Amino acid sequence: MPKYHIAYLPGDGVGNDVMDAAKIVLDTINLDAEYIHGDIGWEFWKTEGNPLPDRTVELLKETDCCLFGAITSKPNEDAQKELIPELRNKGIVYSSAIVRLRQELNLHTNLRPCKAYPGNPLNYRDDIDLVVFRENTEGLYAGVEFRPPSKEVFNALMTHKKMKKFENTSLDDMAISCRIFTKKACQNIIRQAFEYAKKHNRSSVTLVEKPNVIRETSGMMVQEARKIAKEYPNIELWETNVDAMCMWLVKNPQDYDVLVSSNMFGDIISDLAAQLVGGLGFAASGNIGDNYAVFEPTHGSAPKYAGQYKVNPTAMIRSVKLMLDWLGEKQYAENLDKAIASVIKERKITTYDLGGTNTSLEMAEAIAKKYEEL
Repeated sequence: MPKYHIAYLPGDGVGNDVMDAAKIVLDTINLDAEYIHGDIGWEFWKTEGNPLPDRTVELLKETDCCLFGAITSKPNEDAQKELIPELRNKGIVYSSAIVRLRQELNLHTNLRPCKAYPGNPLNYRDDIDLVVFRENTEGLYAGVEFRPPSKEVFNALMTHKKMKKFENTSLDDMAISCRIFTKKACQNIIRQAFEYAKKHNRSSVTLVEKPNVIRETSGMMVQEARKIAKEYPNIELWETNVDAMCMWLVKNPQDYDVLVSSNMFGDIISDLAAQLVGGLGFAASGNIGDNYAVFEPTHGSAPKYAGQYKVNPTAMIRSVKLMLDWLGEKQYAENLDKAIASVIKERKITTYDLGGTNTSLEMAEAIAKKYEEL
């Protein structure tokens, strides 16, 4: 029996392309694992009214972890138009499959390393090596929204003095999204960031929020960070507003070690950081819970490139590296990172974003070959 049972969810668009590339590397590593295919993506929304079928959720619960490619996601109004006729006007509402997956499996920690590989012509600087920790289940992505709000919701909010300016606004002209934080989630993501810094000899953790304006939710995050920081006297806690952080990341990205933030702000700054090290083609991530994890590139499905094997598979292959780390297969992970670095430094095999003409599969084959040589 294989040591690991890994759910394998290509998704749609270029998700299939980059997962095919990842499989080349996985076959070379020869991890003692069984890869079990699961259904997820836009086709299942159109034909079943559910982009994350319940059978896939059950599959995940029976495996050790998951590799995920990419899926298409659209606003509900557009999504409704693509349902098969039999499912239209049935009250089915589109919601993000990946957000549901994170919430149902309580994948509370999103880990996004942003590391510059020397030789990459797209690097802002070669000495960037930072990690973003993003709370993954709450905040503005919790999905508690109203459009239009009910009278009960509106009346409850009207007890707040700052709602007075909206008292004459028609409910049909109003949309409300709730930014919900819990102390437990704040504590968890902050502690994860400090523990990572401690384990990897990082000197600072930077909390990225906006407490001068969003006083209660960001304020809670700041308060908990200050408490937890006292337990790690050898690691500095830096605090910055999210808008200033964007400026400082562009100006001095090499100054930062570990960043930690709430769901939406973490999403924004991690994409900015990704561009500093070559773009989303290099941006891997792990969605990590207490007992399960899903690893994925952070780029989208790019439907116009689907099946062309054009996109850079490095983000997907780096996600494999994160999975190997999480499984405790440290030597496999270290050698894979060395192989990626070697291919990028040599620049003999490069995809279009790097100025080359090689395919996703050729890039994966080059990385696999380097891995075998180690």
